[in-house]
Amino acid sequence: MAGPLTLSMKELDRLQVLTRIAERRLTRRRAAGLLQIGERQVRRLYRAFIQDGAAGLVSRRRGRPSARRLPAATQERALALIRERYADFGPTFAHQKLTEEHALVLSVETLRGWMSAAGLWVPRAQRARRSYPPRERRACLGELVQLDGSEHAWFEDRGPRCTLLVYVDDATSRLMELCFADTESTFDYFHATRRYLERHGKPMAFYSDRLSVFHVQARDRAQGGPGLSQFGRALRDLNIDSLCANSPQAKGRVERANGTLQDRLVKELRLRGLSTPAAAEPFLPVFMADYNRRFATPARVAYDAHRPLLPSEDLTEIFTFQELRRITAQLTVNYKRGLYVLEDSVENRRLRRTTALVSEAADGTSRFAATAACSRIACIPAITRGSCPASSSSTSISTASSPGSRRSNTTATPHASPTRRSRSALRSGCAPPRRPPRPQSIPDPRNPGHLYLGQRRTSLLCVDIPRPTSLRPGQDRAGARQRDVSPKAAASVRQSASGRTRGYCSLSTSLKTISNASSGCRERISSASPISI
Repeated sequence: MAGPLTLSMKELDRLQVLTRIAERRLTRRRAAGLLQIGERQVRRLYRAFIQDGAAGLVSRRRGRPSARRLPAATQERALALIRERYADFGPTFAHQKLTEEHALVLSVETLRGWMSAAGLWVPRAQRARRSYPPRERRACLGELVQLDGSEHAWFEDRGPRCTLLVYVDDATSRLMELCFADTESTFDYFHATRRYLERHGKPMAFYSDRLSVFHVQARDRAQGGPGLSQFGRALRDLNIDSLCANSPQAKGRVERANGTLQDRLVKELRLRGLSTPAAAEPFLPVFMADYNRRFATPARVAYDAHRPLLPSEDLTEIFTFQELRRITAQLTVNYKRGLYVLEDSVENRRLRRTTALVSEAADGTSRFAATAACSRIACIPAITRGSCPASSSSTSISTASSPGSRRSNTTATPHASPTRRSRSALRSGCAPPRRPPRPQSIPDPRNPGHLYLGQRRTSLLCVDIPRPTSLRPGQDRAGARQRDVSPKAAASVRQSASGRTRGYCSLSTSLKTISNASSGCRERISSASPISI
C-alpha cells in the first residue's frame, strides 16, 4: 500500500480541474484559462494524470537536493567553527565572523538553516514563551499605587485624541485618580500627582513603567549626575518611593484597568455628550465612584497607609523643573538661552563661582535659589538669545533663598549686559524696552577737545580728544596718529542706580575714529552716529 501523498495548493487546484476534464465537464481551452497555463501544458498534465493519477501531478524536484547548494565540506567547516568558537553567537553575528575571519562565502539565511538543523539555534517562533506568575497584592490601601498613561480616542471622532493618566491602588484595584492630558509629560504628571496628594495624601510608593518621565537611562545618568528624573526628584522630596517595572505584565492591574476604561469610559462619555477634556473633568469623580463600587476589592488589612502632607512641603515649589546653574564671576546665570544678571551687592558677591538652583514652573516663570549660605538672590533678566523679554518696563522676578531662610520677591528693572549676546540681539531687532532717550553727544564748551558719548542706558563713556597738531616735514600721517593718541586715553564707566554694568565697547575703534578727525572734529563727531557700547 502506497504511503500518504503530499500535494501543494497549486497541485490540488490542478487535480480538481483535470478531474473535471476527465468527466467531460470542462474543455482543455477553458482549463488552460483557469490554470493560467498553455493548452500544451494542460495536455501534458492530463496525460500524466491519466497514467499515474494524482501522483503524476507532484513535482519531480520535491525531495531532491538543489543543484546550486553549497558543498558539504563548507557546511561541516562552518558548523565546526561555530561549535568551537561561536557557540553562543546568533546567525547574523556568526555569519559576520565567518565571512570576515574565515573567508567563508554563504548567506545569513543558509547559515540560520544549518544552525537550526544542528540544534545550535532555536527560532523565535519555537521558543517557549516566558511566563509571568501573578504577584500577590499589597496588604493595605496606599502601600503601592500603580500609574500609567493611556493614549486613546477617548472622545472618538467628537474631540481630540488625548491621554488619560490613571492611578490604581495595588491592594484594592481602586481608581484613585483620573486626569486627561495632551501627552505623558513631566508637568502633566506633576499636575495629576498633586491632585492625588491633595485628595488622598502621600502613598508609600508609586509603581510606573520605564518612561523617561520616571526613569533615567544609564547614558543620561552619567551626564546628569544623581540619576533621578524630575518626577523622581519630586517624589524623593516628598519621601515617596519610585519603582519602575521592567515589563507591562509587572504592572498588570493598571494595564487591565486601561482596557476596561477604553471600553466603559468611552461609551459613558458618548452617552453624556462630552466631547472635550475640560467638559469631561467634572464627570471623572462620578465615574470613579461607580467603578470602585463595582470592581474594587477589600484590602487584606483595613489600614490606610496614606500619610498627610507636612506644613513644610510646598507642592508648588516641589513640582517644578529644577536644575543647577553656575554663577559666574560677573554675577550672571545662563538658563535656557537667557542671561540673568544678579544685583551687585555684598551678599551676592559672595556667590561668585557657586551654584544656584533654578526652579521653572509650568507657566514658564523661573525662581532662583542660592545653594550657599547667603540670604537671597535678586536677579535682573537680560536679553534672551533669539527672543525678547515679555515685560514692558519692569519685571518682577520671584527669588528664593537657601533652605531655612526667608523668600522675598524682588522687582528689578530689565538690564542688558553689554556683551556679544546683547549686541547680536540688538542687531536682530530684539531689544528690551527702551528708556527715555538721552543726548547722544554732548560737547563741552569749556574744552573743545573733550566730548561725552552716551550709552543710551546706564552709563556714559568719557573720551579725551587731543588737539589736532600739524605734520612736520618727513613725518607721515601714521606716525602723527601714533604720537597724537595719548596712551593715557581711556574710557570710564559710571555706575548708575539700576546695577553694575560693564562697558564692552571697542575703544581702539572709537580712538581711531576720533584721531582721524581734522580741525573740525567737534562738528564731525557731534553729527556722527553714536558708538554702540
